[in-house]
Amino acid sequence: MLNQRALACLNEVVKRGSIRRAAAHLHIDASALSRHIKSLEETLGVALCERQGNGMRPTEAGRLLVRHYHTQRSAEEVVLSQIMAIQGLARGEVRIAVGEGFLSDLIAAPLQSFMSAFDGIEIEVRMAGVNEAIALVKEMEVNIALLYAPPVDPMLTCHVETCQPLDLIVPPEHPLLALNRPIHLSELQGLPLGLMDNPFGMRQMVNMVAQQERVHLHARLHTNSVTVLKNFVRSGIGVTFMPELTVAAELQRGEIHALPMAHSILNGARAQIVSLAGHELTLSAKACVAHLRQGMHFFRADAPRLSGQKVLL
Repeated sequence: MLNQRALACLNEVVKRGSIRRAAAHLHIDASALSRHIKSLEETLGVALCERQGNGMRPTEAGRLLVRHYHTQRSAEEVVLSQIMAIQGLARGEVRIAVGEGFLSDLIAAPLQSFMSAFDGIEIEVRMAGVNEAIALVKEMEVNIALLYAPPVDPMLTCHVETCQPLDLIVPPEHPLLALNRPIHLSELQGLPLGLMDNPFGMRQMVNMVAQQERVHLHARLHTNSVTVLKNFVRSGIGVTFMPELTVAAELQRGEIHALPMAHSILNGARAQIVSLAGHELTLSAKACVAHLRQGMHFFRADAPRLSGQKVLL
């Protein structure tokens, strides 16, 4: 049987890219970590890592073992959750990756009500852009991820999906409001524009449309913070892109306005709850997905302007 401690060490080396960083994360001596991996290599008769530049990368055998380690951990979590259910225990853990744009909707009520209903289940919420969130799912660092405008990926299983168009967000009395029609990307040239950084789904969609339309957008503000972009628009400095539900409270207070875009890609943006394909969710994670589907405005229905519903946060 493979040494589980050695597999955990190998997994950290592959994740961190070096023995030193992996050892620091595991709080063990680097030489001890090296011995664990060397012992595993001797047992199997094959190299598992090789040096590249200043770090380490896995061989094909190393990648196979890391996948085996993740699969083993996932299966163990599922079995333990099933045993707890048989014993009538309401204990467990759910690890969630979530973009900042979902946070107000998540924390407004659904997370609180879930924790009240399942007081023995611990929740870990990790902030991440769409690229990082997908990587966390694939590395099995989280059970589920809440994604906005994710790319198609066969390694992900989608549990919930709704249409949440990416709208243009502008200050009150902005000249574009007088047009009273969907806005074209070319009409934003020359306007002070704020954009999320490239790892985020919102930015990737805008980049895609700009490339198709051959429009060059010069952003005055780049950030990885939804809050910064909201304040950028609320203060009257400029405009940005966001789904309606991310700014629902600000819209209701009249602090900003949302305008639809005249591009099918932006209007077809999707919000999803995903997990790793081929890996069964624990009972705790399944309960969490069901709760978020019912409790979060993002996943209960399509965007309010599509479904004609009003949202009260």
